[in-house]
Amino acid sequence: MATVEALQKEINELKAKLAAAQGSTGPVRQKIEVMSSEVVDSNPYSRLMALKRMGIVDNYERIRDLSVAVVGVGGVGSVTAEMLTRCGIGKLILFDYDKVELANMNRLFFQPHQAGLSKVDAAAATLQAINPDVAIDAYNYNITTVENFQKFCDTISTGSLKGGPVELVLSCVDNFEARMAINTACNELNQRWFESGVSENAVSGHIQFIVPGETACFACAPPLVVASKIDEKTLKREGVCAASLPTTMGIVAGFLVQNTLKYLLEFGTVTHYLGYSALTDFFPTMRLKPNPQCDDSYCRQRQAEVRARPQVELATEVKEDTVPVHADNEWGISLVDENSPQDDDSSNLNLVDGVQVAYSIPVDNSTPESSTGGAVAASELSLEELMQQMKSM
Repeated sequence: MATVEALQKEINELKAKLAAAQGSTGPVRQKIEVMSSEVVDSNPYSRLMALKRMGIVDNYERIRDLSVAVVGVGGVGSVTAEMLTRCGIGKLILFDYDKVELANMNRLFFQPHQAGLSKVDAAAATLQAINPDVAIDAYNYNITTVENFQKFCDTISTGSLKGGPVELVLSCVDNFEARMAINTACNELNQRWFESGVSENAVSGHIQFIVPGETACFACAPPLVVASKIDEKTLKREGVCAASLPTTMGIVAGFLVQNTLKYLLEFGTVTHYLGYSALTDFFPTMRLKPNPQCDDSYCRQRQAEVRARPQVELATEVKEDTVPVHADNEWGISLVDENSPQDDDSSNLNLVDGVQVAYSIPVDNSTPESSTGGAVAASELSLEELMQQMKSM
């Protein structure tokens, strides 16, 4: 058995080696910075080039020419920005107006020594240390105010590496007011974007891809608190905040970045809506159609532009077989769809099993039924007329 003196000698030798390794951080850091400027196999910032080698993407290198705006650098947004940085995105534009607090340490990314800094400044410093090749613009202001909303629109419409609009906007905010501001801006600019969120109990979340005019915008089927015209500030209670789990935040951020990469690099199928329920491991997916009566005028304008596009005709014409299956249908039996869209107020949403709407948006029938040749509404008839109808039955 080794003596105490021999063990102590080994410990001292290990301490000496550790001290020597710590003193050589300068050359190592310099070597990494040199490697980051070249897209080669030995580059730690080009690991996803394996996607090209495996035949998943045609040209992964072009991710360095693309720009993405991340609005909200909290539990989801900070992890999203870090993932995109590690993937070698060309430029990140960060928006937030909060400061880093010790309460944020139950999430990923932020560190205790950053408490008191603005989230965008802390995020920019960390991301630049991870990958110095990524261009990062940080904006520390509230996009929902009148004076800042136009600045926000100008930035996402001219802030890309090429001087034009960014390729994608990612919404990682935690309130409806900010989501509505992003929705308004993207509808006005015809900008494609992803909306994401985590529930207050931190055990469910979702992402939604929004193409103005083609899919439902955030105002087409808004949450109940927005549709009811309730000021969400009145719902917040002193000393009470939403729960936060780094697991749920990381899962939702992973879904968001995965579909961002699929959209930017054109591989796979980009999901239109993907939900996540941690309690049941439920992952609903669906496509939400736009609401023709959306409150957002720019959304209705984009829908009109989509309808005006020339329709692509199929290469082969499908002829319908008009011959009845049973010519002798003496009982007049016919099949009727019980799930008729006319009887379902939420049919335009194409909800999947296990998902239901909490309320129905009222339909504005500008044309009364009596003017279309149908039966006169009962409320338009007098009592005498109603009695005459009952007698004639």
